[in-house]
Amino acid sequence: MTKHIAPREQRESEISLAQLRGDCARMAPHWVVPATAVPAPVPPSRIHGVVVTAASARLIDAMSEYGD
Repeated sequence: MTKHIAPREQRESEISLAQLRGDCARMAPHWVVPATAVPAPVPPSRIHGVVVTAASARLIDAMSEYGD
């Protein structure tokens, strides 16, 4: 089986990092996302039907040793 190697051509998609950063900087104002309200946390009393193994529960319980 023979391999055909196509000649490499300069394509429009092959731009430098500096050009890409410049394009992104010019487009940034168009990508502004409006602020949204942060949803309120769900109280534990509303969470039901979640089942975890005992090993997972012990792991989560032990993680408090690493916090704060």
